[in-house]
Amino acid sequence: MTESILVLTHADESGNALTKASLEAVTAGVEISARLEAPLTIGIVAVDATKAAGVLAATGARLLSVQGETFAQARYASDAAACEAICCAAAATIVLAPASSRFARVAAGVAHRLGGFIDTHITSIGGTAQDGTEQVEASRWFYRQRIEATISREARPWILLLDAGIHEAFAGAPGTVAVEQVPVELPDVRTTVKGLRSPAQDAQTIRPDAHLLFVAGAGWTKKQADGQTHAGEAGEIILDFLRTTGASLGSSKSLVDQGGDGQPVLPFLTHMNQIGQTGSTPRHAKGLATCCHGEEPHVVGWRFIGERRAISLDPNCGWTRGKADVVYIADAFKVMERVNALLLAKDV
Repeated sequence: MTESILVLTHADESGNALTKASLEAVTAGVEISARLEAPLTIGIVAVDATKAAGVLAATGARLLSVQGETFAQARYASDAAACEAICCAAAATIVLAPASSRFARVAAGVAHRLGGFIDTHITSIGGTAQDGTEQVEASRWFYRQRIEATISREARPWILLLDAGIHEAFAGAPGTVAVEQVPVELPDVRTTVKGLRSPAQDAQTIRPDAHLLFVAGAGWTKKQADGQTHAGEAGEIILDFLRTTGASLGSSKSLVDQGGDGQPVLPFLTHMNQIGQTGSTPRHAKGLATCCHGEEPHVVGWRFIGERRAISLDPNCGWTRGKADVVYIADAFKVMERVNALLLAKDV
């Protein structure tokens, strides 16, 4: 089968640049296109695609766009129509797209309209040679990243939503490019975007693009050396660290659940912060676990963390059994208070 590769991208909130996840999908598209010796097309959804497309000059790909003020904000009706139009114009057999909130909500509908198939949470794309042709294969995780599957399909077009962080963001030399504008027949648009409301920086604790993931375990709210709990003090220490470093906050299931048991809690934690076997699996460059056990349910959520460190009072903690690069056998309260003081002194 002769393949044709399409990468769907969209602009960030500024409207002038592609999102990091989109550029990661571009890298995946360039790689699979070269491997299959297949033509590459990149589609852009933006207010002004020409401004966003300059960074793609080095790909040598055909560039298609759907642009205008209608596409400034995410909206199912307009985004689904835009993606469908680009896919039809590209006549692509394999469509790669970032698993952003904008594309994740419309991709399945687009696949249905095109009579194709979709797979989500793709973590790698490869291929095997069969009878002189290359069979495209995609990998993804099931059961909270405990089972990895390799998938190949005959259905075309085949849409693959790529998880963030599995490819480097494309960073070719910028240049002047020609962008073909694709006409779109919009349905009746009944949704009006009035504006955006964002939480204050110190209230936002989940930051997928942060360099560091800080994970709080249940030990923060347990009795300390003086026989008392210090949940309030723990919360202040953790929030101070997050404000200073811009780190993302994760939590073990036991900590976010214990509020229902009438135990002390950290009020800023929700199940959205939960990582591990029953939570999310983030992909930060570095991670610091505090007051966690390092057992399998915790470690599942750390599978894709680049450098792992942990703080625990227990020298037999699960983190010490080859699951962390560095383990500090110390009191997390004292360590993090000292770290905060050093960060404040450096004014980072």
